[in-house]
Amino acid sequence: MARSRKVTVSTDAHGHTAGWAETGLAPLAPPQPDPSAAAFFDVDNTMMRGASIYWFARGLAARDYFTTTDLARFAWQQLRFRLLATEHAGDMSQAKEAALAFVEGWRVDAVERLAEEIFDELMAPRIWAGTRQLAQRHLDGGERVWLVSAAPVEIGRVIAARLGLTGAVGTVAEIVDGAYTGRLVGDLMHGPAKAEAVTQLAAVEGLDLRRCTAYSDSYNDLPMLSMVGRGVAVNPDAALFRVARQRGWDVRDFRTGRRAVKIAVPSTAAAGLVAGAVTAGLALHRRRRDG
Repeated sequence: MARSRKVTVSTDAHGHTAGWAETGLAPLAPPQPDPSAAAFFDVDNTMMRGASIYWFARGLAARDYFTTTDLARFAWQQLRFRLLATEHAGDMSQAKEAALAFVEGWRVDAVERLAEEIFDELMAPRIWAGTRQLAQRHLDGGERVWLVSAAPVEIGRVIAARLGLTGAVGTVAEIVDGAYTGRLVGDLMHGPAKAEAVTQLAAVEGLDLRRCTAYSDSYNDLPMLSMVGRGVAVNPDAALFRVARQRGWDVRDFRTGRRAVKIAVPSTAAAGLVAGAVTAGLALHRRRRDG
């Protein structure tokens, strides 16, 4: 009778195979990094529940930058505006003017510190485990992974760093002498602007967009989803769900219970407008403080 050979497999702290013994077989080679492929993930309601700028505002309210009552009132006003208004040029121009006005005069390092604290307190528990696993699959396959969000790029960078991703693209604020001016550099990272940013990133990084994948929950991100080789709808709104079915895209839904439209947290479609709510709340806080 043939003798069986004992197989000894050890793993490191991350569960990866660390060594083989007495098998006569070589371990499987790790996947070769593909320098031409990458994945792009929307953040709000795709990577995390709700809007990152909203949770940032919640963290600011907890630190007495403005009251939670102000936050709720202004968030509702902006959500109502989003539901009732069409996003014509005037609407987006107004959003652009307001988007980062609340950080005027703030030091960049202070905002980055606040973003790190607030991520750990309020955002980390709201990361979708399923979406995080999708991103990790790309990383494990040797691909780079970027977040692409309408939120301020500083928030995106913190989220990317905490999740071990490659980096983030987001709305950029003008900085002079280490402090924010309250004005934007370019446009809100919203809709077609995301597709343009991904195109520019691909050119710089040497990516083949046909080999790339994009993930989003929102119909507003259709330009980004359509420009890559593989679009994936994650927790999609109704309009994106219909498009995904028509085009044969994968649909991943990690929500439980009621549909996302019933969740009382502002979503990504008007993240810049929610930032306007933060602006208004901080303006009230300053008037109360100075008065």
